[in-house]
Amino acid sequence: MPPKKPADDDVTPIAELGYEEARDELIVVVRTLEQGGLDLDASLEMWERGEALSRRCEEHLEGARKRIESVLGSDDPDGDLEDDEDFDDEN
Repeated sequence: MPPKKPADDDVTPIAELGYEEARDELIVVVRTLEQGGLDLDASLEMWERGEALSRRCEEHLEGARKRIESVLGSDDPDGDLEDDEDFDDEN
């Protein structure tokens, strides 16, 4: 029996998903598509949602990167942490 597609009113808008929620749903989308059994239209809809979920995850990760860079940048006015004496690239 092919996997059931959630009803449209059961689907949370992607813009409202946190990183973990988007990532977890993306995992389900990938597994479902890998299983097969969906008709072409359902597969395309699921693939499109997967693409949007992937973009949402990237947005969250980019936001996290910027926050980290901002915090690190406030400690390193030159923005070049690799030249710090405490940095050891042999480990």
